[in-house]
Amino acid sequence: MFTFNMSIDQNYASFKCDKSDLEVFIDSFDNKSFSVRLGTIHSTQSIGDVEASSSEELNLKLSELVNSIL
Repeated sequence: MFTFNMSIDQNYASFKCDKSDLEVFIDSFDNKSFSVRLGTIHSTQSIGDVEASSSEELNLKLSELVNSIL
């Protein structure tokens, strides 16, 4: 699956699944609200947004969101 270790200070990150070609792409313009997309390097779909005020909260919410989709 995915292991998230994104810092709240990052504007962009991507994470690859260790068991498939799926990737998660995350971006933010304000480092509070993070847009999350799931797919491959060639095609992605938005799966939601998460808001976080710490890196720990961000990574937990990313895991919860992605696991709810898969």
